[in-house]
This record gives sequence, C-alpha cells and structure tokens, in this order.
Amino acid sequence: MSLVNFSGQNVVEFTITGFDHLPHHKLMGTVILLAYCLVLLCSGTNICIISTDRRLHRPMYLLICNLALVDIMFTTSASTTMISALLAGDKTIYYYSCLSRVYIYHLGDITECLTLSLMAVDRTVAISEPLRYATILTNRRVFILIVVSWLIGIGCMGKVVSTADQLPYCQPVIKYVFCDYPAMIRAACVDPEPYFLVPSILALWIMAGQFPLIVLSYGKLVFTVLRLPHTEKGGRTFRTVITHFIPVVSYYAPKLVSVLLTRVGVRLNLTERNAMLIISTLVPPLINPTVYCLRNKEIRSVLLHVLWRKAVVPFKA
Repeated sequence: MSLVNFSGQNVVEFTITGFDHLPHHKLMGTVILLAYCLVLLCSGTNICIISTDRRLHRPMYLLICNLALVDIMFTTSASTTMISALLAGDKTIYYYSCLSRVYIYHLGDITECLTLSLMAVDRTVAISEPLRYATILTNRRVFILIVVSWLIGIGCMGKVVSTADQLPYCQPVIKYVFCDYPAMIRAACVDPEPYFLVPSILALWIMAGQFPLIVLSYGKLVFTVLRLPHTEKGGRTFRTVITHFIPVVSYYAPKLVSVLLTRVGVRLNLTERNAMLIISTLVPPLINPTVYCLRNKEIRSVLLHVLWRKAVVPFKA
C-alpha cells in the first residue's frame, strides 16, 4: 500500500469528542469506572489464585489466567481514556499515547479471540478424549500455544499500527470514545477505504476462521455430552459446556451484529457505533471472570478458603 504525499501536518495530540453530544457524562463515567474496577478485581483475583496455587497449574487454568491478563490489558487501553474524558474532563491525548493504546487495544482483541479458540480446543479434548487429555495437552504445549498466540497478535498489530503511524493527520480530533485503528484512520487526511484492507482480512480471519472453529468445537462437545448416560455428572458437564460458551457469545455478538447490519444495508450512526464499542470493550471482560471463577468449583473453593482464613485469623488473634 503506497502512501500519498499530503500537505497536512502531523498532530501532537488528539481531542476525544465521542461523548460531546451525549448527556449525563458523570453518570456514564461512573458506570464505566465501576465496570473497569470490577474487571480489575475479578480478573486480578483469577490471576492471583491460579498463579499461587500449584494444584491449579494445569492447561485449562493456564488458559484462564492468560484470558484474565488479556482482559485487563484490553479493557485498560480503552476504559482509562473514557474515564478521563467523562469524569476528569480531560479529552486530550498525546499522539503517541493514542497510538500505543491502539496497539494494546487491538493486540488484546486478537489475543482474546485466539485464547477463546484455544479454550474451546481444550474443552473438546477434555470431554471427548478424557483418558488421553493429560498426554495431548500438557502444560508445556499449552504454554507454547499461548506464546504463539501472543506472537501472532504482536506481529499483526505491528503492521496495522505502523500503517496508522505513517499517515498525515489534518484534524486533531477523534470522533469516537477512545483510540482505535478506525478512529485514527478517519482522523487522517486520506481516503480511509484502502487502509482498511489489512484489518478487514484480520476480521475475516476472526469471523470466518476462528468463530466457526469454536462453534464446531462446542457443537462436538454438546453431541458428546448428549450421548453420555443421563446421570448427574452428564448434566453437570452439559451445564459446564453451555456456561463456557457464554464468553464466546459475549465476545462475538457485537462483531456479528455489526457485520450483519452492514450486510443488510443498515448504517450505524456515530452514537450507535460508540455504543457498540463500549459494549464490546466492557461486557466480555466482565463476563469472563464470572464464568471462569464463580462458576468454576476449584477456583471458587480456593477463593472461599482464602476468604475464610482471612475472616478467622482476626478472631484467633
């Protein structure tokens, strides 16, 4: 993709204007702040429990820990900008700070997608091949897969962000609620369409590659579980499969809605696009630790044990 010379000057900082036409800034900022704090608390709790308890150093929990780390990174890159604009009234952000948040946000997005795919494969092997699970998915192999997923994200986002960094910017205004690649491209003094080619290929890979893989994996799980005898264990396994599919739905639903609306000719206005961005940024990181912590018996038992010890120690003292 060749860059064309423009007379525009590169900006030093951007102004976030996505919230300007919306009322109740303080209320909205408070809600986003509370959601962000819950993400930090719940995901941080998952990471602490899994990293400190050696009994949880197993493939599934390594993936849960990785997902929690991705959720924190993904949410932080966007939430801090929105909170600053809504509660502190600081709508300006330096150019390179904005560019780094674009990188972190999209790195978190693609890494979360790959992590959800790995977790679907993990559950498929665990339920379909329970006797071979420990030999097929070892901690070492899962760790390598996690590293590879990060390297894929780092490489892809390096290309995307370097493209945005080479563009001239005529207006120091981001019309969205935080810094992401589409927002920066639309702030540049170029025709934006050619610069969406690489992101479109990545989005196609996510939607047409990863999502069908995940759906097929969970479909195989449901088929396997339905063939089990109608025992209490079989019913519990089925509920676990359905529960684990909820984070997948929360991650892909906003993306699928945007794609489907575009395909039927519905064009979202700026407010609707910003609403979709906020939902896709905050909802999945809120749901993930709820599913993988509160609904997970082993993590829940460790957490209750720690809380019980903290409650009992003062009385003994």
